[in-house]
Amino acid sequence: MVLDTSFNKIIELIEIRKNNAYKKVNEEMILLYLDVGKYLYELQQNSKFGDKITLKAADFMKNNYPNIKGFTKRNIERMIQFYKIYKDDEIATPLVTQISWTNNLLIISGSKSKEERHFYLKLSIKNNYSKRELDRQISSSYYERYLLSDGNQLPTSKKTIDENDYPNTRILDIYSLEFLDLPNEFSENDKIRRSIRQDGLEEGIEKGRFETTINMIKNMIKKSLSYDLISEVTGKSINEIKEIEKMVQ
Repeated sequence: MVLDTSFNKIIELIEIRKNNAYKKVNEEMILLYLDVGKYLYELQQNSKFGDKITLKAADFMKNNYPNIKGFTKRNIERMIQFYKIYKDDEIATPLVTQISWTNNLLIISGSKSKEERHFYLKLSIKNNYSKRELDRQISSSYYERYLLSDGNQLPTSKKTIDENDYPNTRILDIYSLEFLDLPNEFSENDKIRRSIRQDGLEEGIEKGRFETTINMIKNMIKKSLSYDLISEVTGKSINEIKEIEKMVQ
C-alpha cells in the first residue's frame, strides 16, 4: 500500500470543515430572516401601523443598534416577503437555508410560480451557483426552456472564470459577512493576497488578515456562537479563541 505523504488530505479536510461552518452561518442567518419576517408580518396584520411597520423597524435598528447590519427598510421588506412566500411551503423551507440570501432574492424576484422557485432552488444547490451564474440561468429563462424540452437536461451557461465569489465558498455573500460584522475586509484581504506576491507587501497583508480574524472572532463571540463553529470558520484553536474572549469581556 502506497501512502500519500503530500499531506494534501489535511487541506481537503480543512476545506470541508470550513465549508460546513460557512453553511451553518448562512443557515442561521436565513432562519433569522424568516423569524424576523414572521414577527413583522404578524405585527402588520394585527397593529394599526400596517405597512409602516417596516420603516419603524428600520428606524429602531438604525437608531438603537447601528452596528447591526442588514436591517434596512428595503431588506426588512424582503424578509417579510420571504416569509409570506415560503410560510406554507414545506418543500422550499429546507432548501432556502442551503443557498445565500442574495440567491434567494434572485429566485423570488425572477420566478413566476412556486414550481419555478423550487426548480431554481434545487438547481442552485446542485450546481453551487454564484450570484452571476444563477442570474444568467434565470435571465435566459432556463426553467421555461426546460419545460419545453420535456424535462430533458439542457446545457447550462458557461461559468465565467475568476468571478467575484467570496473565499472558499459561494454561500457567503455580503449579507452573511455583514451578519458577522465583516462586510468587506474578509473578502478584500483574500483578493489582495491572491493578486500580490511580493514578500514585503505579503507581510503587510498577513498582518491585515490577522487583525481581521481577531475582529471576526470577537464578533462571533458577541453573537454567542460556539467555540467549535468559530474554530472551524477562523482556523484558530479553542484555547486561542478563549484568550480573545477575555478581550471582549
